[in-house]
Amino acid sequence: MEHTLSILLVSFAFVGLVSVIQQKEASRLAARMASIEPYLRLDSIDFGNPLHAALFRETLNIFRPGSPAKNDSLLQALLNFRQEQFTNKAYKTGGEERGLTGTRLLKLGNMYLQFMLIYVIVMILSYHASQSLAIFRFVKMKQNNTSYLARLYDLMRSSKGTQRDIAFYLQLTLLVAKALAKGLLYAVLFSPAYVIAYSIRSSVDTDSYLFMIILGVISNGLLVNYANKFFTFLVTESHKGYVQTAIVKNLSASYEWGTPDGVSYWSVLRPKSLFPSHVFRHIYLNARFQFLTTLKEHASFLITGLIIIEMALNIQGHIGYELLQNILYKQYDVVVSIILGIFFIVKVTEIVVDAWFHHESRKYENKV
Repeated sequence: MEHTLSILLVSFAFVGLVSVIQQKEASRLAARMASIEPYLRLDSIDFGNPLHAALFRETLNIFRPGSPAKNDSLLQALLNFRQEQFTNKAYKTGGEERGLTGTRLLKLGNMYLQFMLIYVIVMILSYHASQSLAIFRFVKMKQNNTSYLARLYDLMRSSKGTQRDIAFYLQLTLLVAKALAKGLLYAVLFSPAYVIAYSIRSSVDTDSYLFMIILGVISNGLLVNYANKFFTFLVTESHKGYVQTAIVKNLSASYEWGTPDGVSYWSVLRPKSLFPSHVFRHIYLNARFQFLTTLKEHASFLITGLIIIEMALNIQGHIGYELLQNILYKQYDVVVSIILGIFFIVKVTEIVVDAWFHHESRKYENKV
């Protein structure tokens, strides 16, 4: 009921807004055309011809000699209207009929399907990738692994006053290379999508769906942001009392890679592949349960990012480019329909997430 009412409220609000805009635009245009329309119907006069314009002014001065300023204003209004028909973006629609015609709606529907397909793929990939990054970081923390810079500092301090051999310099070079690679990776993950796109645009086909999916996953800081959120849930759950109780009851708590009672690298990609006897499986399931509701927030940021990618790269045939184009052409009915479609995608995501969360909360182990 809550989602349905919000959809109806927003739909009525946008429809009312576009109706008011159209009425004001129609009233303004009618008031403007009332004074010049009779003269535009004169087929014998070409206002683009300076000679015709001069003859028209002289004719007005003959028939209305007492108001030369008014005659000049009328001629200027006619010339301005004619010029706007060639220069004003509101009269340009890329060769298409203005308004929400059947052809336009069919075209928009096709764009929506493409956008939804990319959105769903990016959402699924982001959901799993953020969990994998958080799990890898959590396991590293449990293994007491410090950062590369901290290890580099410890290495330099421990070797102070001793003879440094080639093994020392190899280890030093490896740590510096790893630190730089990690810094570069974070720089990419926090970069806006258009920065990444324009840096490699000359060598990569930026119009491909694969490129948009990759940009949607790794750019704008979304992946790191939600990986940090899931990592916080994991750390919070690991400090709860049931974890210590499970360890006392002989559940495995080793976080060594590849050991029989530890954590496998495959479990980073598929956390449910952990043995039920490992305490981390229960930490993960409880953290995932809390992480589900963040997908509603993630949906809004993700859709915004995808639209910015399409606009920044000027990818024609996509919903973002169509939105920008119709804003320039002042076709507000088309703009509102595009925005409403995007809003519906967000609401459908929220409905799916709420249903998923409700389903998970009905499980016995998730009841409070």
